[in-house]
Amino acid sequence: MATHCYLPLLFLTSLFSFAVGIPHQAPKKTEEKVVAVEGMVYCQNCAHVGSWSLAGAKPLPSAKVSIACKDHKNRVASYKAVQANGEGYFYAPLAGLEDYHVNRPTDACSVRLLSSPDARCNVLTNVNHGTEGSRLQDKNKRVMAGGYGADIYAAGPLAFRPAYRPPKTLY
Repeated sequence: MATHCYLPLLFLTSLFSFAVGIPHQAPKKTEEKVVAVEGMVYCQNCAHVGSWSLAGAKPLPSAKVSIACKDHKNRVASYKAVQANGEGYFYAPLAGLEDYHVNRPTDACSVRLLSSPDARCNVLTNVNHGTEGSRLQDKNKRVMAGGYGADIYAAGPLAFRPAYRPPKTLY
């Protein structure tokens, strides 16, 4: 019985809020926004060892790279090691950067070569600053799908080189 007494009161309060112009607030849909890094890792062609050229380079499957981001006090705020797929492509979401006051990943983050699974192509090169730390580039690539949003930054392309280089024949 008591519930019937409160029903008109509930109706009147909602009618009052509509008449006065108090907006009805629907539940907020949480949209997760992530920063992600993508890039390619190659095995440099023997003919171009010692240069930054990737002409004739082949993708290096399962190569590992590291991604490090520093905060506003130049301390490492985020570190992640990532393995490339079968085509030498890597993609890594970086969560929690906003907790460390990292506003611009292009200024705060860099990617370095870690290791190569190929014994014939496992020497680090500094192509696109692969050993020093390749800065991220903003290519204005955004992905939005089902409450998920990602700002994707690019690094590299990075390269290992062969450990053995056959001598050139001059005749």
